[in-house]
Amino acid sequence: MTAASFADGEGVLILAPRGRDAVVMAQLLAKSDVGVTVCADAVAWLDGLRTSAATSIVTEEALLDVDPASLDAWVSSQPPWSDFPFIMLATRQAGRRSTKAAAVIERLGNVVLLERPINAETLLSAVSSALRVRRRQYQARQHIWEREEAQERLRIANETLERRVEERTREVEAARETLAFALDAAGMGSWDLDLVKDTARRSRRHDAIFGYDRPVATWGRAEFLAHAAPEDRSMVEAAFAQAVETGTLDLECRMSRTDGATRWIAAKGKAEYGDDGSPVRMAGIIVDRTDQRNTEEALRQAQKMEAIGQLTGGVAHDFNNLLTVIVGGLDMMLRKPENTERVVRLAEAAMNAARRGEQLTQQLLAFSRRQMLRPQTINPNRLLSEFKPLAERAAGGAVELSLDLDPTIDPIRIDPAQFEAAVLNLVVNARDAMEKGGSRIVVRSRNVHLDTAAVADRSVPPGAYVEVSVTDQGSGISPEALARVFEPFFTTKEVGKGTGLGLSQVYGFTRSAGGFVGIETELGFGTTFRLLFPRSAEPAGEELGSGSGNLPLRRATEGDTVLLVEDDEQVLGMAVESLEELHYRVVVARNAAEALVHLQGVERIDILFSDVMMPGGMNGSQLAVEAQRLRPGLKVLLTSGYVANLEEGQVIGRGDLPVLNKPYRRDELAKSLRLVLGGKRT
Repeated sequence: MTAASFADGEGVLILAPRGRDAVVMAQLLAKSDVGVTVCADAVAWLDGLRTSAATSIVTEEALLDVDPASLDAWVSSQPPWSDFPFIMLATRQAGRRSTKAAAVIERLGNVVLLERPINAETLLSAVSSALRVRRRQYQARQHIWEREEAQERLRIANETLERRVEERTREVEAARETLAFALDAAGMGSWDLDLVKDTARRSRRHDAIFGYDRPVATWGRAEFLAHAAPEDRSMVEAAFAQAVETGTLDLECRMSRTDGATRWIAAKGKAEYGDDGSPVRMAGIIVDRTDQRNTEEALRQAQKMEAIGQLTGGVAHDFNNLLTVIVGGLDMMLRKPENTERVVRLAEAAMNAARRGEQLTQQLLAFSRRQMLRPQTINPNRLLSEFKPLAERAAGGAVELSLDLDPTIDPIRIDPAQFEAAVLNLVVNARDAMEKGGSRIVVRSRNVHLDTAAVADRSVPPGAYVEVSVTDQGSGISPEALARVFEPFFTTKEVGKGTGLGLSQVYGFTRSAGGFVGIETELGFGTTFRLLFPRSAEPAGEELGSGSGNLPLRRATEGDTVLLVEDDEQVLGMAVESLEELHYRVVVARNAAEALVHLQGVERIDILFSDVMMPGGMNGSQLAVEAQRLRPGLKVLLTSGYVANLEEGQVIGRGDLPVLNKPYRRDELAKSLRLVLGGKRT
């Protein structure tokens, strides 16, 4: 067989002159893309070793024919980095090998002994290992050469080291002066704290920020903490402790100057660690941010007032329209109360206007995250499937609405009615966006995992989320409009075609559910709104949509008594009349204190029906807890149109206490009473 060409460190020499061993091994290695040279005799083999071979396969009987002196001379002549790997094919035998055979093996040094017969896999593995060893030896050789070259360069560098050190020293001094000048011009002070000795070097600007007109003799963490405002001191201590652990200090706090003035300062720094991993140094900058914070606060106040102006203007416009319908209708009813048909028509128009006002209020509360929530752990696919007919009607006959739902979707904990309202808002917006082109809306669901980068500016933790998206083929959203889409009363639709509160509701609801909204849009190609909700660890239960169903009114039996707690006289009068029409006996209280007097008495009370928001220091949910303590097993129904703080809304929304939203009609009150008294929850 002729010698094959191979790269340095990749070739295999074969010396097996007897039989077909050499041919078989060469064919096997060639199939694995290994370069092979088959040697006809020992002389050719020794010549091959002196060239570029990486390893060699030699049979035991062929090795006995090799001149020992020549082989010893070659082995001994290897440079320090080289230990040539041999693979010897030996004949299996029962006893010990002869002294001559053992001497030959010893002479090779780095040898792997394979007893015949051997299989192809064993041979290929041994060759691969030997080639890998040889490549590492060549790498070692390269490292030695590089080290020698580096030593030579170092020798040359050392000859001019003193001159270069002097040059660098001058450059460092110039850079330090430039940096100090730049920091001082920017109003920043520098500091370098020795964490072992708790002493610091500081710039003059640093000390001036704290009110010193001359350098301070000593300065450490204790002196810094002494200047921190008392209410911020624990936070400052925690920030330094964390900086020692993480290596980064990023602190903003109030501090007292020597002249008694309170200023806001920001400090940033980096920690340095010793060989044992302990912190030894921390250095950074400090800047007075008082003026900047005042400017930012003034800007926020201006933006807030602008938003309030826009909000109140929009609310006034819409509510005045609704009140026009209600007041005008009531006025006409009072003028001609005997015209029953006219009274019914005007009353229905007033009721519709009132319902629109209720929807407007709920949208405002959703944007501000103040709406009453009734979260449930649900399978969003089931809710979307049941909701599809309503969404199709909203999309219109000219638009195809399709669902693309992941069958392995995780459960989420949300308010189903708010979820349906959010998706419906997005479907309606998608329909309107396709007035000039496009005919398909796709609602998708899928599981996603968001890493830290994906949620960096979302104020939510990374982890598992469920995404529900609505995609249209419409005109897309311009960058200017995209920056304002969630503002209340901002709309690009014509007057009378939108209140500008739809996306505000979507935003507020999604945030209340612990998620966020993402938007992907391209002008002329459409938009995708992505609602992302955290995956729930609870299993999905029976989902409840927004449909109320038709339930008969429940009238009181056997003298059922309601303790009604309401501070608004007009609402109180309406509620008393509604309850008495339903044949309930009503006990009235105008605040929690009056209600507790009745609860501590002996009169019969079957259910507590209380407003959530009340004066007097105890709200409705707190009253409910105290009432059930006084009368274990007492039924409770709360009512409210607004929750003053988010935490309370979340407690109510977990289902601990059933809630009837204001405004409510008599049949809604009857249904809620029936469910609560029957042991069910609304």
